This record gives sequence, C-alpha cells and structure tokens, in this order.
Amino acid sequence: MKTIWFHLMPYPELPDDFTSEHRSVWVDIDPGLFDPRVGHRMYNEYIDELEFAASVGFDGVGINEHHSNAYGLMPSPNLIAATLARTCPDAALVVLGDSVALYNPPIRVAEEFAMLDCISGGRLVAGFPVGTPMDTLYAYGNNPATLRERYHEGLELILKAWTADDVFSFNGKYSKLRYVNCWPRPVQQPHPPVWIPGGGSIDTWEWCARSGYSYLYLSYFGYKAAMKTMQGFWKCVEEAGRPANPFQAGFAQFFGVADSEAEAIELYREPAEYFFNRCLHVYPGFADPPGYKTLATVRNGAEGMVERAAREASERAEQAAKKAERKAAQQSFSAASHMSFEQMVEKGYVIVGNPDQVAEKTIEMAKQLRIGHVMSLCHFGNMSRDLAMHNTELMATKVLPQIRHLWDDEWEDHWWPTPLPAADRMVPSPRPTVSR
Repeated sequence: MKTIWFHLMPYPELPDDFTSEHRSVWVDIDPGLFDPRVGHRMYNEYIDELEFAASVGFDGVGINEHHSNAYGLMPSPNLIAATLARTCPDAALVVLGDSVALYNPPIRVAEEFAMLDCISGGRLVAGFPVGTPMDTLYAYGNNPATLRERYHEGLELILKAWTADDVFSFNGKYSKLRYVNCWPRPVQQPHPPVWIPGGGSIDTWEWCARSGYSYLYLSYFGYKAAMKTMQGFWKCVEEAGRPANPFQAGFAQFFGVADSEAEAIELYREPAEYFFNRCLHVYPGFADPPGYKTLATVRNGAEGMVERAAREASERAEQAAKKAERKAAQQSFSAASHMSFEQMVEKGYVIVGNPDQVAEKTIEMAKQLRIGHVMSLCHFGNMSRDLAMHNTELMATKVLPQIRHLWDDEWEDHWWPTPLPAADRMVPSPRPTVSR
C-alpha cells in the first residue's frame, strides 16, 4: 500500500468569531483577514513539512488547487510541485491536481505537467479534478451546465498532446488550436499516471472505472461514511470487466499519532476543531449550486464533502434555533454549528491513537474501502509546524512499517510513477560558494 503525505495548506489564523461574523470561508471571505506576513511564514513552513514527510519515508507528497478561500491556499499547486521536484529527490509528486476546465487553453496543463515530470525525472502523478463549485463556478465564473463537458474535452486534449507523434490541430467545442505541439514531453511514457480526485459524484467514479484511471475519494468525513461511494465504484469496475485492483482507488484520511490515545486527543483536538469548524464553514448556497451535480449523482443521493459540511453545520444551527427565540439563535450560531473533537473521532473523521492503534484502524479502513493509496492528512487546521512534524515522523516510522505490506503480494500498482533509474536522475547540486 502506498501512503501519500497530503497538504491542504489552510490559513492558520482565522479569528475565533469567524463562523459567527463571516458567512463563508470560501468565495466571498473578507480579503482583510489575510495577513501577507502570515502567508510568508505559512508557505515556507508548509513546504518544510512536505519536504520532511518525503525525507522520513512517505511514498509521495500530495498537493491540490483551490481559489478564493482560507481552506486551502494553493491556487497553483504546480508552483509548489516545482519546488518539491528539486528538494524531494525520491518521493512521488502527486498533484491532485490541475482543474482542467479553468485553463484556457488546457494545453497549459500539459506543458506544466510535462515540465514537472522532466524536472523530477518521471516522478509525477497527474491529477485532474473537475473542481469544487466554489472554485470553478463562483471564483472562476464557469457555467455549471458546460463545466464537465469542458473538463472532459480539456483532458482529451492534454492526453493527446502528450502522446501524439506529430503536430496536430484540435477543433474542440471550447478549445480550437491550429498547432498543438507540447514541448517539453513527459519522461513517463505514454504519459504520467492519471488520478481523478472526486467528492462522491457517481459520474466521476463510473468514468474512472470505464477508463481505467485511479479514483481518489477525497472525503473528509472518514472511512465509516465512505462505504457507499466506494462500493459504488467497485461495482462499476466489475461491470466494466476490470479486476478489482485496490491500487485503482484511494482515500483521504486525517491522522493524529502520539505515544498514547489520551495524548493524541490532547494534541490534535485544537487543530481538528479549527479545520472542521472554521475551514469548512461554507455558505450552503456555494456548496450545491443548481446545475453542478449531474442527474445521475442527484438520483444516487451522493453528496460532496464541502456540501456535507455546510449542510451539517446548518442542521446543527437549525436544531438550536428551535429551542430559542430568533435573536438568541443568531447569537449562538457559532456554538450551535460547532462539532466536538470527540464527535470527529467517534465518526472516524480523524484516526487518532498510539502507532499500533492507528495502524490497526488504517488497515481496517483500507480493507473495507479496498484502497491501495492513502492520502494522509497529518497536518490540518492551525497545527504548528513542530506538531505536524511530530505527527509525520510517528506516522512514517511507527505506522507505515505496519501497513505497507497490504496488497503487495496480490496486486501490482499500475498507477504509480515509473521514474528514470536513479543513476540517470539529476541530484540537486550544493549551492556554489562565492569568494569575496
């Protein structure tokens, strides 16, 4: 089983009254809440954490793309990946990924991913999310009715640009290019492995099953709530006549490791409550706009991760409102929508405990969901760099050795990068000294 250290890069200094004084962490969040000095420190600390994770034994490091929010401050994951390509010489670079429909033309994605694959010597995993409604529809102004069609056309163009033997023309509905000639070309042939992150859309997992892409279910609500989605995916794989190779699937999970369960609860309570109660504080109207979901997904009752967060917070507030007058309910909205850490642990949102406990629960999760790729969130919320590195080191040295064996004797991972041999890969040279 492969384990990827996945970073969201949340903004760590949202005020205590954020949920009561601001309607959403995404789209229309107050620009005045961002302090560039905090941003400078945060980006550098977060890159430190990613580099540390690669150095202590994680199979890969993962990043993603979001816009206009404090939940995940990576509008360009490729910038971060370019840094990591030089400073993490052995780990896979799992970019989950570039939201294809936001690029005009999408050939830009083909070029930048090819650059990353060349710089890293063939260690890129190419992720292509459809994108959240907050990013695609509100922040970038896409039409929900044409979003998925634009996305699929863009991915078709990228894959053809990577594999075509000659210059070609592309006459799509949304991209019309007289000359398509992707220079540079990726190291991996015919192209880097394709992973498709999804939040529960039935169309996404059906498409992955048919196309043979790896499906990454990026839910933040734990493996206990993910069974329906993953069962649906594996049913589609079976119907497509493909083997149920667990490496064709992955799942995102929060982890908090300490010497004891009691210590883990003490250490990770604050950052978990910050993430789930502030970073997922999304105005419900942004999370489920008309036209974003396909009819098949609506009929199936599937729900995106941020949509679920907005709904649950709203339901908790409504329950409190029934017990009080309107004015009192408004005053207590923040407390009413608050979820305790105990609730998060009970529901499986965060796996916490000593290394043996975490390893046992992780294996249980992987077997129940049948996944070969674990997107490990060892930093979340307003966690400090020191605590994130402590969590990361315990996970790498005490948990990963207990879980790596899973699936290896039965299945081959066809969705993992195939880099150049170590002897052919460039190692970053030390900085030259300058005599004065």
